[in-house]
Amino acid sequence: MSTEIPEIDAMFARPVVDIETRPDGSRILRSGIPLPDTYARCVGEWLELWAREAPQRIFLAERNAAGEWDTLTYGEARRRVVAIATWLSGQDLSAERPVVILSDNSIEHALLMLAAMHIGVPSCAISTGNSLMSKDFAKLKGNIELMRPGVIYADPVGRFAAAIDAIRPLHDGVVLAGGHSEPMPGCVPFAEIEANSDEAAVMAAFARITPDTIGKFLFTSGSVGTPKAVINTQRMLCSSQLAKELVWPFLHNEPPVLMEWLPWSHTFGSNHDFNMVLRWGGSLYIDDGKPTPALLGKTLRNLKDVSPTIYFSVPRAYDMLVPELRRDKALRECFFKRLKLIFYAGAALPQHLWAELENLSEETTGRRVTMVSSWGSTETAPLATDCHFQAVRSGVIGVPVPGTELKLVSSADKLEVRVRGPNVFPGYWKQPELTAKSFDEEGFYLIGDAVEFVDPARPEQGLLFDGRVGEDFKLLTGTWVHVGSLRVKGIDALKPVAQDIVVTGHDRDEIGFLVFPNIPECRSLCTGLPADAPVEQVLSNPAVLARVRLGMAAMVQGGGGSSTVPARALLMAEPPSVEAGEITDKGYINQRAVLTRRKDLVEYLYAEMPDKSVVTV
Repeated sequence: MSTEIPEIDAMFARPVVDIETRPDGSRILRSGIPLPDTYARCVGEWLELWAREAPQRIFLAERNAAGEWDTLTYGEARRRVVAIATWLSGQDLSAERPVVILSDNSIEHALLMLAAMHIGVPSCAISTGNSLMSKDFAKLKGNIELMRPGVIYADPVGRFAAAIDAIRPLHDGVVLAGGHSEPMPGCVPFAEIEANSDEAAVMAAFARITPDTIGKFLFTSGSVGTPKAVINTQRMLCSSQLAKELVWPFLHNEPPVLMEWLPWSHTFGSNHDFNMVLRWGGSLYIDDGKPTPALLGKTLRNLKDVSPTIYFSVPRAYDMLVPELRRDKALRECFFKRLKLIFYAGAALPQHLWAELENLSEETTGRRVTMVSSWGSTETAPLATDCHFQAVRSGVIGVPVPGTELKLVSSADKLEVRVRGPNVFPGYWKQPELTAKSFDEEGFYLIGDAVEFVDPARPEQGLLFDGRVGEDFKLLTGTWVHVGSLRVKGIDALKPVAQDIVVTGHDRDEIGFLVFPNIPECRSLCTGLPADAPVEQVLSNPAVLARVRLGMAAMVQGGGGSSTVPARALLMAEPPSVEAGEITDKGYINQRAVLTRRKDLVEYLYAEMPDKSVVTV
């Protein structure tokens, strides 16, 4: 059985990095691949192209109530976009009165988003957590006050009734009820807005779009600070896809096929993945599952139906998927059947998951699937770096993409990274003071992350994500604790128990771990325990605690001092809360929010006489 990785050189452009070292010690990193000055004027050009070139090709697909796939071709999508855009043209919409979308990914969601952009009107998809998981709708109210939308879409509208009532005084827009809705007074049915089509008027508006036209607003995920509305221009969206084309030339060979759950209220799912499918005339099957115990089954069913050519997800999702791939031969064969690439983002992928995905792919197909990542943010559309080569290990975020400049500046004992390029946002909507504070004197965006070189002597081997500057802290000894790298190291050491880790130790003598456990894997360690045993009983099982202790001991034996190893750990029965901001829709843990909300557990962890549930070494 061959262990060779596919023709990496044929898939990707060779990484080339130019470095300018300045007298003040800062460095500017640029790609050696130039970004052309001309590229698509707007996202809508890609829809127009594929409606002409491949009108019968499937663009989008979603499950219907009967569990079958409903599909939408490029030709149908373009026809419906023009009809919806005709109706939107009569709603007095603008950047000051955009289209707001409250619902999950769906065909209607996509059509409404594209129709708005086709006439130069921004759309704004808002995380469903703000509408469906909140008790006071505080975040949603803040979103709507800032947007003041002219149209609000929800599907099914009844599911969002409480949220819509809560925001009613904050806007004067039309509420649009999706096609899966029961009739509701005061709402316009989606079917009505496709009744007429004025192609001449729509295309006249389309012709007025420029690269500076706002394509959409996206709210930041809230991993740091208060969510903000990021202006996304057409230049950002189109230059980002051109940069991706230049470093991933294999996209020319075959239209991508995705099975995708990542929400379009976030830049990863929307700007990176959805736009990639549209740019290359690919097909996107909307996964109605998510990486949660309740919804994982839907994802598994979908992956048995459709074999993706590229799979995009986040580490938390791979942590849940890998055991299923290991157990289910049919799932494994369908998943790897034509998979060229596994891509992870949102946080570093623990090394044991990386290795197991490689091994499973080799066992299934005779070759190891290529594993890559990238780095960026909502403010960078999102691509700023890309690992367009086989990385030496997990956590490598690659090198700057064409057209993007990185500035590396010493900050404490880290390298803070800043970003400039056509993919970088012009500012936060209606927040000029916050915008001004977000850029340095040269116009580099202060993203707040840190990086380090894989090998300073060979910059083409890429950069490693080194956590957020604001997450790191000092122990009472004065030693810095690097949260990002320690978190990944800890997850790997505590496998398979740890699904995610929050690092503690601010103003204390030693490091602790608050552990979000992988409950199914923990159950598998508990011999003789009933399958329906309460979570608390599972987490207190001697076999589970022993596995945690063994992993912590291995970290201690690996050396490095008190700032790199945990002295104590606590398994938490309550999963991270989306409503409380502990986890984003993409599965990224907000360290600060968890530490604030669970400060009682931190005190419990550091009790002078630890309870037996606290694992120590």
